[in-house]
Amino acid sequence: MIEIRRILCPTDFSDTSRHALHHAAALARWYEASLTLLYAHPPTVVAAYAPGVPLLPGVLLTAQDRDATVQNLRQLAKEEVGAGVRVDCELRDGDATTEIVQSASDLSADLVVLGTHGRSGVERLAMGSVAEKVMRKAVCPVMTVPPRAGDLVPVPSSMFRRVLCAIDFSPSSMSALDYASSIAQEAGGQLVVMHVVELLPEEMGVESSWANGRTIADYLASARADSHAKLEAAVSEDARRYCEVQTVMTSGKPYREILREAATRESELIVLGVHGRNPLDLLLFGSTSQQVVRRAGCPVLTVRTNVS
Repeated sequence: MIEIRRILCPTDFSDTSRHALHHAAALARWYEASLTLLYAHPPTVVAAYAPGVPLLPGVLLTAQDRDATVQNLRQLAKEEVGAGVRVDCELRDGDATTEIVQSASDLSADLVVLGTHGRSGVERLAMGSVAEKVMRKAVCPVMTVPPRAGDLVPVPSSMFRRVLCAIDFSPSSMSALDYASSIAQEAGGQLVVMHVVELLPEEMGVESSWANGRTIADYLASARADSHAKLEAAVSEDARRYCEVQTVMTSGKPYREILREAATRESELIVLGVHGRNPLDLLLFGSTSQQVVRRAGCPVLTVRTNVS
């Protein structure tokens, strides 16, 4: 069973960040964790209107402004979290992504929960500039909550009763399965563990596959047989004892299959493993996890093994 002792929840006082706070509060209650509300004040720089004119200085908070902001954080916690959860309030000056990642490290946070701002136009760019960067850089798992996740006031006890975890049997995905199993057990709900067999994986070279007389159908049959046994063995006995477990195998593009399965089952949480931080891993992150986070209609928890 995983341990979550401290949760970091960044906020900009928007409705989107309130959605995220509701999820963070529910998890804090389940795991008896402390919750830190963070507001990062951006060093806003006003661009000049004519060439050659220097930039205007950023907006700095006065001591009175800082006191008022912290008071607003405390009021937010009182309204949205309620009693029973220890809440600390933190104000930092600087770029949101940098301050969130640094705060998570300084606090030794076990989880970051933050809202995303949708998929279109400026909203998508805003999401990419903060949430996606935090997911790539944070030292702990990150849960992103889209605005279309239902407003949870008060937070129901049946939260996260349908959890979907997609695994590829890598160390990061197996860590993700630990989190998915723990959350599903806390909720007493359903855990669906799925594996997607890609139709034409990169490691399947054309020459070697056809030289052996194998067809795509042969490959899929072999891959399914091998993966089915791994899939069944991956789920712990504790998970099977305390929540309903189902395993699913599909073939196709992973992010499309994950989103389809989540929509069909009306999943309340998707859990994914993310690999390390080298350039190849970031490319792989963008091809699956990033697409799922951008398109999912429910919260997504990404879990990384810190492989350098």
